Amino acid sequence: MEEEVKQDTSETETQEKRNTEECEETAEASAENTETPEDGETSEEKDKKGFFSGRKKEKKEDAVKAQINELQDKVMRQMAEFENFRKRSEKEKSAMFETGAKSVIEKILPVVDNFERGLATVPEDEKDAPFVDGMNKVYRQLLTELENLGVKPIEAVGKEFDPNFHNAVMQVENDELEPGTVAQELLKGYMYRDTVVRHSMVAVVQE
Repeated sequence: MEEEVKQDTSETETQEKRNTEECEETAEASAENTETPEDGETSEEKDKKGFFSGRKKEKKEDAVKAQINELQDKVMRQMAEFENFRKRSEKEKSAMFETGAKSVIEKILPVVDNFERGLATVPEDEKDAPFVDGMNKVYRQLLTELENLGVKPIEAVGKEFDPNFHNAVMQVENDELEPGTVAQELLKGYMYRDTVVRHSMVAVVQE
């Protein structure tokens, strides 16, 4: 009889121990379910943090884009300034060349004048002489080179007087030409391309 009582008591204690363990496990599970995430943040806090993080990222991207646009604008401005500088330099270089060429031509024209004066004094019977023939060849070569450079004589005799090309130094009577017409060319004028290097010195029929 005592053995049966002891047995019942032992079974009761074992059952109570099991119940206690089960209660402890349930409490631990419940505590685990109610704990916050390991990082100590709730889902709401995470959402807020993600929102502000996204805003910061957008602001950073906008700042980078603005900086890129500013750099591109600076590059475009510098390229435009360089292009203007290049065009201005080319224009100045061309103007300097034109000025230099015109200055050289002005110095060569008196040489041409002297050739013409000298050849004009040669008697008819000596025009075929070797020396005169050589002078003629040099004169023609000089005129050819000037023409290749864009130098050409201004037409004068028989043309209407034009102060842009002619310099009238005297007036003459001439029944064959209209008044205001160039009757005689005293000194030949020349143009370099579209610029007058030297005006023609002329005599004009009086009105």
